[in-house]
Amino acid sequence: MSESTSAPAPAGSAPARRSDATRRAILEAARERFAADGYERATIRAIAQQAKIDPSMVMRYYGNKEGLFAAAVAIDLKLPDPASLPREEAGRALVTHFLAMWEDNEVLTALLRVGVTNDAGAERMRGIFSDQLLPLARRICPDPEQAPARAALVSSQLLGLALTRYVLRFAPAVDLHPEEITAWLAPAVQHYLTAPHPGV
Repeated sequence: MSESTSAPAPAGSAPARRSDATRRAILEAARERFAADGYERATIRAIAQQAKIDPSMVMRYYGNKEGLFAAAVAIDLKLPDPASLPREEAGRALVTHFLAMWEDNEVLTALLRVGVTNDAGAERMRGIFSDQLLPLARRICPDPEQAPARAALVSSQLLGLALTRYVLRFAPAVDLHPEEITAWLAPAVQHYLTAPHPGV
């Protein structure tokens, strides 16, 4: 009598759908807990409780809290394609793009909150901005060797805005209309990207 072997469940099968739903529930709960409690105080047990699953399932899917955090804050900034972006419009395009992201992306805001107080969050934020913003700066700035410094200066403007508007919620920053913010901030970002090096 031949031995029967069980084949993996097809991607559209009920077990696969349950697995996807479990992952989504874990990540949603993790984002909320990391945002509310910070990295250090958020626990696997609390995240599992919020997701209504056993803590062992969190470990099964993500290994440990560090792995879960990395998955929960995996973010594609969806930056404009530098090849199709007019050089003189880069500053306005970036500010407009990031304002839209901050308004709609709670994950990014949660990561910023964690990054302010936790090394893991700060490292993750640095990696996201370095990996995704640096290539754009390298394509647009007049000297590619200056791209890391220029990208860092652009990040300081974008993250500073996000911190004051969405995390610390300074009243003037919160009250400004996005178009007004863009009018103020876009020239500074454009300057960092394309102005001649100060030569100091």
